[in-house]
Amino acid sequence: MSTTGMRRAAVGLTALAVAAFGAVATGPEQADARPKPVDVTLLALNDFHGNLEPPTGSSGTIAGQTAGGVEYLATHLAELRAAAKKQNTITVAAGDLIGASPLLSAAFHDEPTIEALSMAGLDYASVGNHEFDEGAAELLRIQNGGCHPVDGCADGTPYRGAGFTYLSANAFKTATGKPLMAPYAIHKVQGVKVGFIGMTLEGTPQIVSQQGVAGLTFADEADTANRYARELRRKGVQTIVVLLHEGGAQAATGGINDCVGMTGPIVDIANRMDPSIDVVVSGHTHQAYNCDINGKLVTSASSFGRLVTDIDLKIDRRSGDVISAAANNVVVTRDVAKDPKQTALIDKYKTVLGPVADRQVGVTATALATTQENLLGTCSAQVPNSCGESPIGNVIADAQLAATDDEQGAVAALMNPGGVRAPLDAGPVTYGEAFTVQPFANNLVTLDLTGAQLYCVLEQQFVTGRTLYPSSTLRYVVDLNGTSATAADPCAGTRVVRGSLTIGGTAVDTAATYRVTVNNFLAGGGDGFSALTGGTNQVTGQIDLDAFVAYLTAQSPVSAPTLDRIRTTAEVPAA
Repeated sequence: MSTTGMRRAAVGLTALAVAAFGAVATGPEQADARPKPVDVTLLALNDFHGNLEPPTGSSGTIAGQTAGGVEYLATHLAELRAAAKKQNTITVAAGDLIGASPLLSAAFHDEPTIEALSMAGLDYASVGNHEFDEGAAELLRIQNGGCHPVDGCADGTPYRGAGFTYLSANAFKTATGKPLMAPYAIHKVQGVKVGFIGMTLEGTPQIVSQQGVAGLTFADEADTANRYARELRRKGVQTIVVLLHEGGAQAATGGINDCVGMTGPIVDIANRMDPSIDVVVSGHTHQAYNCDINGKLVTSASSFGRLVTDIDLKIDRRSGDVISAAANNVVVTRDVAKDPKQTALIDKYKTVLGPVADRQVGVTATALATTQENLLGTCSAQVPNSCGESPIGNVIADAQLAATDDEQGAVAALMNPGGVRAPLDAGPVTYGEAFTVQPFANNLVTLDLTGAQLYCVLEQQFVTGRTLYPSSTLRYVVDLNGTSATAADPCAGTRVVRGSLTIGGTAVDTAATYRVTVNNFLAGGGDGFSALTGGTNQVTGQIDLDAFVAYLTAQSPVSAPTLDRIRTTAEVPAA
């Protein structure tokens, strides 16, 4: 099916647009005298995460089709522009274009991704949380160009910066109160002004390392959007689009162009946005949806370049108001010709990268999946092993313990699920595949926690909604009827059965001290685990990827561990 023939979800004619037209024409002469609206096409993507090559496994499919890869993405974008009026097309993105990237991009600090998306015609992008992975100074270098301050120009050529504009309206320099980057841009199409406001989620400091957001303050998304919408209107801009790296999710029954049972932060944010905001291109949750929320068109194109959202706006030529907005999420299929410029770019960086990516580092006897059947808050009494463990997560925790037990005296390790980015298939494992699983280059940190603090960390899982993967030495039981902690008092919960927490088979003493390994992101309170910041005697060790690779090599063939480190009172009756 052609990309232009697919179904579109639309937001209809608004009362504001009717008012802009004035009285409805009563005859053909009056109707013909009215200026024709300006047609503007927005092509939107989000959460690309440096996936230059087609993603593999479930990450490379959507809507029952294989999808993704920048060679195909560039071709689809060109076809969509050709189907519309090229000069009336603006290409935008809603953040996380870089960060948590495969080795081909990450080895060069994501410069290849920026070059590829610039060649593909990207115009404006909001800043996602992963754009801050290496800090504000690195983000500015990514925008403006120049060699990396440590690694230099790794491919031997100057890095010229992005050919598009990053927008960041709600990340402020704490010292000055000024935005880190331009908060918005105004793009003219046939004399009509279209305003773009770019933002990341307010909670970025909770999900990015403290070094990454040092010196920055993040403001409320809706309040910031409304502030700059007023400023845009004062400049004569009536068509306003927000590029927001925050999102939601629809029910599992919804398709890529549906909006079934929509939930998540984007709902509240859109409901609080000023009526002058017409379109919200969202992201962060890696979901696909096509919604009308509070009279606004709200879209998301999943992740990894598997979809492009084709948004058609009709804008009144006289008033500048949006008459109608319609969107269609288009699958980036791989049945089109590859863009030769993108192929050449990929080949160039593959050559520079050399044989490192293809070096075998181990073997898996069975597939190591990432799937979590449930999070801790929804442990099922009927389903064993449903508390949020995953095979790959448990293996990584074991690897981190193995890297620090003799070296730092660690007796247990905990790994955050957001740091596990991909599964591993059964068979040989290359360095590139291991890198895709653990791409953040976090350092391992071993610290002292009292037994009481460790209980508190585990109770905090029910506040954050994230299950920490435990090493094989650490086990505990969850009380399905226990009281959850609160953000104000994370240690007050009773979900972890007291006395059930063991390390090495011995019950944890709340007054005793234990050496526990986490990554530096968690040690800094990342993902909301503030209890870990109370750890003492911190010792920083090797990079998490190095620990993972060493474990795969030493323990090959690695099998999927049994998911029995976290059990429920339904599985283990109270004594």
